[in-house]
Amino acid sequence: MKIIPISALIGLFFTFLYFFVAIFAPWIAPYGMAEIVGDVWEPSSSAYWLGTDSIGRDLLTRMIYGGRTTIFIATAATILSFTTGATLGFLAAVSGGWIDQVLSRFVDLIMAIPSLIFALVVLSVMPVTIPVLILVMGLLDATRVFRLSRAVAVDINVMDYVEAAKLRGEGLRWIIFREILPNALSPLVAEMGLRFIFMVLFVSTLSFLGLGVQPPQADWGGIVKENKEGIVYGISAALAPAFAIATLAISVNLVADWVLNRTTSLKGGRG
Repeated sequence: MKIIPISALIGLFFTFLYFFVAIFAPWIAPYGMAEIVGDVWEPSSSAYWLGTDSIGRDLLTRMIYGGRTTIFIATAATILSFTTGATLGFLAAVSGGWIDQVLSRFVDLIMAIPSLIFALVVLSVMPVTIPVLILVMGLLDATRVFRLSRAVAVDINVMDYVEAAKLRGEGLRWIIFREILPNALSPLVAEMGLRFIFMVLFVSTLSFLGLGVQPPQADWGGIVKENKEGIVYGISAALAPAFAIATLAISVNLVADWVLNRTTSLKGGRG
């Protein structure tokens, strides 16, 4: 059995910690999410471990609930983007012809518009709810997953074992999910870690701009927005979510790199 490297262990620990806190937030948080418990921007103390925010809410509680919201939205949007993008990318690569052309040109059209601008335009005319955020973010990011999965599937589609499956009379579903998908996992796993972090940054950016998670709900981008004025006065409340985003990004990337190395060494190609 291969020993898990220290970097992967660190990544696994912090990733598990963030997800654990997100899942059990109501039982871990010391106060209510929107409960005002003290004065504005109180310093750290035994009562408020991270101090209070711009209107006197416990910052640790806001961070815990904010992490829950941010991680949930990012995870759901990542699953949606990979389910949609990878399925359509594999379909385009295997089918070829007009199906490939229509899907590829449509994706090119969507990708020509910057994702942030596209999301801001859509969210400015739609009700900003968590399901809408997940749908918009997931579908926009599916275009990038489509490009990657199609490129990988095109190379795999010409392999001998795929040709043999076609000669056996296997259907499109078998070709995609039994022949191409297992051999495309390595780049997809690595990309999934990157896309998850992109989703965390994306939803945080939308919230900072006012079109993401709406108050009184908390997310890390919203916490930065609520406390950004404090930086001028030396208050570090806005830096806590930035630190959380950075550590989560590094941890997930360490895990993704380790999983990529594992799947690459175990797969070893099919013939």
